[in-house]
Amino acid sequence: MEKDPVVKVGGSVEEAIKGEYTLDVVAILKESWQITLKSRMAINLGLLGCLMIGTLVCMLVASQLGGIEVAIKDQQSATLINIIVTLVVYPFMVGVEMMGVFHSVGLKTRPQLIFAFLKRGSWVAVCALLSSTLVTIGLTLFVLPGIFLAVALSLALPLVVEKQMSPLKAISVSLQATRFQWFKIFALYVILSLIVMIAALPVIAAGASELGFVAFAVFLFCLAYIVPLFYNVKGVLYREIFGLHMQTSADQTSTISDTFSA
Repeated sequence: MEKDPVVKVGGSVEEAIKGEYTLDVVAILKESWQITLKSRMAINLGLLGCLMIGTLVCMLVASQLGGIEVAIKDQQSATLINIIVTLVVYPFMVGVEMMGVFHSVGLKTRPQLIFAFLKRGSWVAVCALLSSTLVTIGLTLFVLPGIFLAVALSLALPLVVEKQMSPLKAISVSLQATRFQWFKIFALYVILSLIVMIAALPVIAAGASELGFVAFAVFLFCLAYIVPLFYNVKGVLYREIFGLHMQTSADQTSTISDTFSA
């Protein structure tokens, strides 16, 4: 029996590091919004699972350091908690990142995808820690380099699991590829940030008034769309820049759940 043919969707790593790709900010936002209207639940539930895992890890580590209040006041303890939470949570968080990637090529996903990449978890954790460290150093020293790195490295984690790259390779490739269209990628993230700020205005205006609870509830409702939109935008960006290789079959409505074949 013949295997289903493999087709390339979007760009490729070879083309990306040469800058041989284009990005349309408006088109990406429109496509990502349409995807979000159909796929937001999986991302929201996946993020909720990651939040629960992160909260549990934070509480456990803090309890060993004298309690959460004590740990927060001590810079070294706070840094240690942040490192441990990053190492533990990001192997699950990369599943949310990949939801956006899969959505960009028309695949359905389930919340269980956050458990799908634990075999690459150590590489994902190292990549996340290295990336966050580089961004933090950049922000601490000159701010602008930190902003540049935050944008340039935003697609590194999917490279670790989808392209099976090492952390250093993923960081290097992400830096090389995104520099050609950095301002357009930055513009997308700025637009998404502005949307969050606009959604938060009623909460700020209401303050501690009687309308505060209603305003906060509306803000959470908006986030239920905005946050999945963010990950779907990243997914479309990944497809356009690095591309994916997929097996085609008669059934194009497959659902990606807790298994994945690179």
